[in-house]
Amino acid sequence: MAQIVSLAANPRERTGKGAARQDRFRGQIPAVIYGHGRETQSLHVDAKALEKALTGVEPESTIIELTVDGKKLKTLIREIQRHPLRPDIIHVDFYEIHAEEQVRLKVPVHLVGNPDGVRNAGGVLDQVTREVEIEVLPENIPDRVELDVTALQIGDSLHVRDLQIANATILTQRDLTIATVVPPRAEEVAAPSPEAVTEVAEPELIRKVREGEEEAAAAEGEAGAKPEAKGPAAPAKSEKPEKAEKPKGGKES
Repeated sequence: MAQIVSLAANPRERTGKGAARQDRFRGQIPAVIYGHGRETQSLHVDAKALEKALTGVEPESTIIELTVDGKKLKTLIREIQRHPLRPDIIHVDFYEIHAEEQVRLKVPVHLVGNPDGVRNAGGVLDQVTREVEIEVLPENIPDRVELDVTALQIGDSLHVRDLQIANATILTQRDLTIATVVPPRAEEVAAPSPEAVTEVAEPELIRKVREGEEEAAAAEGEAGAKPEAKGPAAPAKSEKPEKAEKPKGGKES
């Protein structure tokens, strides 16, 4: 059976984003209540009281007995909005229900047991569907639906049609898979890094040969750059003395 928790709410006179921010600053969560042809009414509830009421329960399948202006109303939570970066609740939608009228809601599916394919064959249990939609009277709302998976072998599956929910009509497609046991996943081999590929492309032996060739080439270059040995300097050739010019018209003495 569904759990029932009590919560107090007060009418909210001011609406809009600015008023909602002020409510949150004062520790109040903006909310609305609707259903059964009533006009949507704006409310706010204490943030700490709401968090406490929702602790340890399934919000979508829990009946909230909401007290508004001294009157107790049975409701379901249709939507909870949370802050995009923090787990804080920023808005709640309550839907009023009547005991004699059936309601549609989603209930969570909990798997029970350890599959044989997991215990004895190393398989992996994979839950594909985690909630189903049902139609039921408020007094028969289950807080959750349990499904026994103990007998599953590798490759076996359980579907919505395998669920049994007393006093309720299952609206989710019957052939939808809820859980299956798959073969063990192979370990992934890490791809070699670019540095490793470079090392493989140039083996150590080739590198050594190249290093030897570079050393030999360097040695030859040094030898060719050495100047040739010079012998003793050759004596300078003596210049022949020029002949004295004979004076014109005179005799040699």
